[in-house]
Parts: sequence; C-alpha cells; structure tokens
Amino acid sequence: MKTYVAGHRGMVGGAILRKLEARGSETVTRTHAELDLTDQAAVRDFLQAEKPDQVILAAAKVGGIHANNTYPAEFIYDNLIMEANVIQQAYLAGVRRLLFLGSSCIYPKLASQPMREDALLTGVLEPTNEPYAIAKIAGIKLCESYNRQYGTDYRSVMPTNLYGPGDNFHPQNSHVLPALIRRFHEAVRDGKDEVVVWGTGTPMREFLHVDDMAEASLFVLDLDRETYEAETEPMLSHINVGSGTDVTIRELAETVARVTGFEGRITFDSSNPDGTPRKLMDVSRLARMGWCATIDLETGIRGTYDWFLRQERAGLRMK
Repeated sequence: MKTYVAGHRGMVGGAILRKLEARGSETVTRTHAELDLTDQAAVRDFLQAEKPDQVILAAAKVGGIHANNTYPAEFIYDNLIMEANVIQQAYLAGVRRLLFLGSSCIYPKLASQPMREDALLTGVLEPTNEPYAIAKIAGIKLCESYNRQYGTDYRSVMPTNLYGPGDNFHPQNSHVLPALIRRFHEAVRDGKDEVVVWGTGTPMREFLHVDDMAEASLFVLDLDRETYEAETEPMLSHINVGSGTDVTIRELAETVARVTGFEGRITFDSSNPDGTPRKLMDVSRLARMGWCATIDLETGIRGTYDWFLRQERAGLRMK
C-alpha cells in the first residue's frame, strides 16, 4: 500500500514518515519546492500520477501566539487552500482513505474541560488563533462532507500541543515549549540569572510527544472502517489525541529549567497575553478504540533537548 505523506519535513509529518518507513511501508513525499500544495493544478497532476492508496495530510502553516497574531491572513488562506486542494484532488485520484491532522484550537475558548469532540462549534474561538482554527474546522468538515457525498473514508485527528525532535525553536514564531527550551538553554549558555516567560504562568496546557502523535495517527488510519464509525458520527467524526494530563505554564517552565540546568529566577511578564485559560483534551474516544500515550512529559522534554543540543553542535540552523 502506497502512502503519500504531505508535510513530511514538518515535525509531525516527519515522525509519521519515520514510523511508516520502520514498518517497511511504501511511501511517497514531495518537498515544498517540488510541490506547492497551494497550487491546485500541481496537486492534481501529482496525485493523478502517483495514485497513492492513502494520504496523510500533515502539511500546515503553524506557529505560536505571536505568529498567529502577526500573520492571520496567511494562516487562514494557506491552510484552507492546502486542505481543499489535497482533499479534492485525492478524491478525484481515487484515494479512498485519508487522514487529516487538525489542532485542539478548534474548540471554543471557554469550552468545558476536558474538551470533548462534541464541543466543536459550540462557542467563540480563542481570538489569537481564530483564523488558523477556522481553517482546521473547515478541514474536518471537508472530510466529513466528502464521506457523506462520495462514500470516501476520510478521517480526522485533533492533536493537543505537540513537541519533540524537528520542532520549530524560533524565539518569536515557535510554540511555547520549544520557545522555552531555547530561552532557558541560551540563559544557561550566556550565564544569565533570569528568564522572562510570557503571561502570568497560570494557563494550563497539555503536551504530547510527536512520536506518540505519529503512533496515534497510524493507529487511527489503520482502524477498520466499522470500528472507526462505531465510535464516531458522520458530522462529528474527528478524534482527539492527547496525553490526558496538563500542567501550568509555570510548572512547564520549571520543568524546562530543570532539564536545561537553569538555576536562576523565572519571571512572568503579565503584559503579554496568556491565550486560552486551559486546554485539556478528553481522549476517552481514542482510549476506547485502544490507544493511549506512553511518553511522559519530562522524559519527552529531555529527549527533545538532547536533539536540540545535537543540532546545535552540528551547526545546523534551527528555525
């Protein structure tokens, strides 16, 4: 069975590709330079030529609060058009099974915690990432609509905050965990006695190692159709993927400090936005199907930091 992994150079797509290759699966990939997923004709020609049996849509424009606030038009347009192109052209190329990767930001800002799949479209979204969230909601609904009209088997998984090897460690445009790893690492390197963290430190966040996410994605993709549909509904078919536990940003910063060896002060700058007060996924649907996360947070952060150090020692530029 041939699988096309869209976004294989990203953190999640790369982890999924490694898992598939370890299985000995036949895979096909294209870099952005080789295939621009916002180009409908190029996507059509590629899928018609390759005729993959299944598609994993892990390609996306992603970033943290700063990036979402700075580039809202790019976040909604690029993600919408990539999803539309890949899903439509996959259908036209005869691809019967597809997995779409979304995000936990699809849920309302004040959704009941932990967030169940049926919280979707029940309230106002978090303003700082609303454009991205709307694009991801559209991706879910594209999959469900194609299933209803054309009988395809297009599935969606909604991961919580992901981290791990291959993450974006840019000091402004990255998500909170890799940004903290870099900030604390540089503080140790430069002999600083203080690290400033955005926000109050009180919001709670859930984190999932990317290797766990890759395992969960392939687990959902491999489920027989009857099992998948027994736990979902035609227009509420997405599945949450998370660890099922969360920590405060303060606790997260303290863990990163411990891992990196930082022994100075941690200061919280409340003039910067906190974002959603809490984001914890209800993962009971996936647990009933038979999958649970296995990598605990501190172990995962230690492995990620080791990867970061190897990249730095090798002189590789990290975004």
